[in-house]
Amino acid sequence: MTDLERDTTRELHVTRMAHGGEGIAEIDGRVVFVRGGYPGDTVNATITKVKKNFARAELDSVITAGPLRVTQACPAAAAGAGCCDFGDLDPAQETELKAGVLIGQLTRLGRVEELPEAERIDLAPTRGWRTRVRLGVDSQGRAGFRARGSRDLITGAACTQVSPGLLDGLVGVGARAFTPLSEVIAVLDGKGSRHVVETRRAPRGRRVEKVTEVLEGTGTAIETTDGHTFSFPTTAFWQAHVAAPDSYTGLIRRWLADLPESENHVGWDLYGGVGLFVPALADSLGKDATIHSVDYSSAAAKNTQDTLEDYDLKIHNTRVESAVATLPAPRVVVLDPPRTGAGDEVVAAVATKKPERIIHIGCDPATFSRDIAAWGKAGYQINRLAVVNAFPGTHHFEIVAELRSESLEEAQES
Repeated sequence: MTDLERDTTRELHVTRMAHGGEGIAEIDGRVVFVRGGYPGDTVNATITKVKKNFARAELDSVITAGPLRVTQACPAAAAGAGCCDFGDLDPAQETELKAGVLIGQLTRLGRVEELPEAERIDLAPTRGWRTRVRLGVDSQGRAGFRARGSRDLITGAACTQVSPGLLDGLVGVGARAFTPLSEVIAVLDGKGSRHVVETRRAPRGRRVEKVTEVLEGTGTAIETTDGHTFSFPTTAFWQAHVAAPDSYTGLIRRWLADLPESENHVGWDLYGGVGLFVPALADSLGKDATIHSVDYSSAAAKNTQDTLEDYDLKIHNTRVESAVATLPAPRVVVLDPPRTGAGDEVVAAVATKKPERIIHIGCDPATFSRDIAAWGKAGYQINRLAVVNAFPGTHHFEIVAELRSESLEEAQES
């Protein structure tokens, strides 16, 4: 095996894609993960990490571009921001590439031997789709995007993910100044109103929900989707892509349309946020449905939605792992956990309640696949699967799966 040393440059040919936006090359049988490489590329890359069975490298230059590579579309990413790591990937090839990553993760981490054909769902537009953005502020009061792998800021260029007009006057030349070292949240809501608020800087990996100052708009976003209008603080979670809410609720309605009659009309909406999925879940369960929505976020769960008044909705502002054991047995569970996944504890606790169907939404293929492995141990398998390209221009994507228990279905039929 060829010795690899850090900080040396090697010529590498990328053959396939890994989770996390890295291409995979090989040197004498050793896998090298190449940040910035796509399948078909031949590149010069600097080795940054060497382990016994693999290495990591950063792309320096492209010797020969593969068929997936195009010109970088995002000025912020070109300047070093971590926003659009797939900004130089052909948008027409993106969803299929991501589906391949998911299948690899489900096979390796999810221990799934057989999968249904995954639906590929492309959300339009592929540029200018993000309706809400969190910006960092430097010591001089300039707002910008985080540099890749760093807390440093890129303040001189805007990102092409962001909806037209959302960042006008906030980022770049002539932009207004903000409180140094704060964070800025900007939202363009469904009514076309822009809301700009300041919060304190969040610890790494966490969200800050308390608004310190409303700088523009009311600080309350209004969104209409699935025939219902929601009103909530700009700091509360809402899907970033303008087309995502209708896509997900439509998928839930379609997948639950064949629910047979039952005396159980209880549904759970776990990590339910402001209640986006409540109407789709309740309507699918029938007019007598009772929905239990659980979310730890006070910005989401403590804001009662007028649009949901006609539903028998029980809101639990607590952690999912604390609530599950106390809730009545559900017929259907919808869960949309954070990027870290639901985890073995939550999956096992839900499974003990023996729901007939589970719709699991995930935004990270690795943690989603680990959750699927936990569902498998509990007797639930994937019946339907969809890959939703809800974050175009990035390596991120959304996965939606419907799970059923074969043994439970057999018991119900006997």
